[in-house]
Amino acid sequence: MKSNDFFAELKRRNVYKVAVAYIVAGWALSQGLAQVLPVFDVPNWTIRLIVLLIIIGLPVALVLAWAFEITPEGIKRTETADRMPAAAQRKKHTWIYIVVVGAIVSITLFLLGRYSAISGAPRHIEAATGIPGKSIAVLPFDNLSRDPDNAYFAEGVQDEILTRLAKVADLKVISRTSTQHFKSVPENLPQIAKQLGVTNILEGSVQKAKDQVRVNVQLINALTDAHLWAEIYDRKLTDLFAVESEISKTIADTLQAKLTGSESTAMSNKPTENPAAYELYLKGRFFWNKRTGQDLKTACDYFQQAIAIDPHFATAYAGLAESYILIPLFDAGSPQDYFPKAKAAAQRAIQLQETSAEAHTALGLLFCFSDVNFAQSEKEFKRAIELNPNYATAHHWYGNALLVALGRFDEAISENKRAVELDPLSLIINADLGSTFMMARQYDQAIAQLQRTLTLDNKFGYTHWNLGEAFYLRGDTAAAIAEYTKARTLDDDRQIVALLGRAYADTGEKDQALELVRELEARAKQQFVRGYLIALVYIGLGDKTKAIDYLEREYLNRDNIDTAWIRADPMLDPLRGDPRFEALAEKILPAREFGKSGTQR
Repeated sequence: MKSNDFFAELKRRNVYKVAVAYIVAGWALSQGLAQVLPVFDVPNWTIRLIVLLIIIGLPVALVLAWAFEITPEGIKRTETADRMPAAAQRKKHTWIYIVVVGAIVSITLFLLGRYSAISGAPRHIEAATGIPGKSIAVLPFDNLSRDPDNAYFAEGVQDEILTRLAKVADLKVISRTSTQHFKSVPENLPQIAKQLGVTNILEGSVQKAKDQVRVNVQLINALTDAHLWAEIYDRKLTDLFAVESEISKTIADTLQAKLTGSESTAMSNKPTENPAAYELYLKGRFFWNKRTGQDLKTACDYFQQAIAIDPHFATAYAGLAESYILIPLFDAGSPQDYFPKAKAAAQRAIQLQETSAEAHTALGLLFCFSDVNFAQSEKEFKRAIELNPNYATAHHWYGNALLVALGRFDEAISENKRAVELDPLSLIINADLGSTFMMARQYDQAIAQLQRTLTLDNKFGYTHWNLGEAFYLRGDTAAAIAEYTKARTLDDDRQIVALLGRAYADTGEKDQALELVRELEARAKQQFVRGYLIALVYIGLGDKTKAIDYLEREYLNRDNIDTAWIRADPMLDPLRGDPRFEALAEKILPAREFGKSGTQR
């Protein structure tokens, strides 16, 4: 048979029409199944098997179309149908109907599938698992650039998308501290989603070459393995902000999150017009996320360089403020040197961009720990949470710093639990939920929470010495000393030395306690040592005069990292009732306001 005759015969026997109808119907069926069946918890292997059978069925359908025809009298072999005068006219219309119906079914199933996956599935999953359907974790983006030093850039793109999404109150967005534990394309998405408490995961990669950048992203319903959306962006570096904004808005739309006007504007914000300043800012954030004293100082250098290029770069000022405020908390500098710089940077950030949640959070902590201006501190924390409800650090510091200081323990615990929800793998946030229980004198809950934190990382010294303190306050000094000793092998924090000295003093080992307090006093002549730490040991030694001397000196120097908690801290209980101590406590927070709800003075 000639090739022209063969193709004509294919047409005459309706093989083309069958192919078109089968492909349209098969595509529609596979789309509908892929979107709808996960809602009913059908395993993914079942869906893949059905799709494979649809593909295998195509050649079978074509063979049947060649061999048989549909006639008014039923299905007949083609040779028989050819001898029936009315068959050709009837079958022509039959195949047209099949194609039209197939197309309608295709569109209907596709739209139904999309609605089921995007709208129905989250509600179904939320009802079944308790995990919000409108929840997302942005996993670390792969750095596909040839230069491994561009890792900061991929991390920065991930961070920026996460930050934009976090400003949407209708979404639950997991903080970077928790997502950084996973690679971009993990092997077990459902397990990771359950661990992070989310339904959806964004995976991605970034490739940077000179002034060009490629961003590849895909949004996945991690509990059903349904791909909700994917896109590749090839843009110039100067267009990166628009890409990050577009990705964030598309995710919000796909998850059907309700956006207010201010949230939509915030997601479109372009922090700087200068790509060089932005790259320096990303490098600053890269080192800020490492959270060591030296890395924080390196971050400050990069933020300052970014500001030098663009003096109106509000986000860089906010990063500088957050770095300055943490340096004393990591024993890398004194509050007198860094707190004033932190306040100036935060205030400049707000002056340039009032909607900076990070800057308001930094000011909230500064007003609490430096100025002991609790009313202003609360205003700043509340404004930060209003601007970025998913900012775990704002909830963390608001609960563990201010609300603890004010004796509003139920609220403090609630805020810290919210921080854990938003950053479930953060060691410091989990440990500080334990310390908040401890400040509330709920020692059993504190111990349980701190022991849970050790299951995340049993080499985190901060958790060990907080656990030791909780044991000590519950009356188990031997267990406390054991935890302090473990902590000292893992961490050089001076607080461990002070806590050990206090425990030794309480157990009658005065010589060891004196040795440790002298060690702290010697260190204080060379580097910054919080007066509170030395006071802790003197309390154990029964020298209340020296203990109060150090606390008063700390207050006068505006080093209130510890004395802000003077009303709440159970470690200071032996001083209560002493006239000098009570006078100091009254200056910091009047007794009538401790435990009182609402904004303080």
